[in-house]
Amino acid sequence: MTTNGGFQPVFCTIVPPHVLDRLARNEDPALSGPARRSLEHDAYQRTKRRLTTVIGAPSVAPPTGAAADQPHRTVYDAEHTQDLPGTKVREEGSDPGSDATVNRAYAGLGATFELYLKAYGRRSIDGDGMPLDATVHFGENYDNAFWNGEQMVFGDGDNEIFLDFTIPVDVIGHELTHGVTQHTANLTYFGQSGALNESLSDVFGSLIKQYTLGQTAAEADWLIGAGLLAPRVTGTALRSMKAPGTAYDDDVLGKDPQPAKMEDYVRTGRDNGGVHINSGIPNHAFYLAATALGGYAWEKAGQIWYDVLTGGRLKEDALFADFATLTVRAARERYGAGDELQAVQKAWEQVGVRTL
Repeated sequence: MTTNGGFQPVFCTIVPPHVLDRLARNEDPALSGPARRSLEHDAYQRTKRRLTTVIGAPSVAPPTGAAADQPHRTVYDAEHTQDLPGTKVREEGSDPGSDATVNRAYAGLGATFELYLKAYGRRSIDGDGMPLDATVHFGENYDNAFWNGEQMVFGDGDNEIFLDFTIPVDVIGHELTHGVTQHTANLTYFGQSGALNESLSDVFGSLIKQYTLGQTAAEADWLIGAGLLAPRVTGTALRSMKAPGTAYDDDVLGKDPQPAKMEDYVRTGRDNGGVHINSGIPNHAFYLAATALGGYAWEKAGQIWYDVLTGGRLKEDALFADFATLTVRAARERYGAGDELQAVQKAWEQVGVRTL
């Protein structure tokens, strides 16, 4: 599937830059050291991503004769270097090994593939059976996970603030969904369109977690990255879709800055115009729509959001109001003027986003 005008040079991490920036200024070298190295790693990978966009990324196709409706997973070990992809340690169909990080990465790739296939009929990230590659044990105490346009990469964390980044399956789903967005709407990674890019990854990351656990919208915790924060941190996750701004309130990390409504929209030049901060607004809208409809969130609310993401009408520089309007349209087209339409309309109204 092609994108709207070619791939954007997007390098997407699960931990926002403003969090690592704060840690990098800490007086304790056990906290500042890993954060500074992580920021340096990210800067290098971001530059590399831009160059890849200019010269073109290598084409990645399924193995010859492979079925597009089956995952093709390969997990590599960087052995604490920055060399990608690293040494192959597990491939599709092989038995679990002794490295729990490798096994979690493999399982998370499979869970993401399964949700997209079973719920939406999508065959992998690009819709055409693209192999799913992941590298674990990247860098020294690397405090992040990212999608670089071609593969997933996971750090081990510093064990002071962050634990192993393969622990939350929604982190894996979040980053791989950046790949889905790359191959569909290709949302520009800045301002409101960038926040939509991040929000869509949170939405489908959460749905992958809920699908894996067999949870209804009412049963789900709606947290992104639960289990990632070390015991010393006062917090539950990186973000909360149910209650943006409440995921953590810690003397080292500070307070979760996400707004839940447009009246609290954060205007900033940092983090590509606040893409990880203002994503709380569309995140909360999805939570409200999904819980109003009840049942399994991937079935109706998720279907509506997926229809918009992949429908070809969403512009690369879309604003929240543009996306909201398309979700209302998608709800009407798929379900008519019933509960689904009303739930979507009310959700956006509650977060202060007008539909056109």
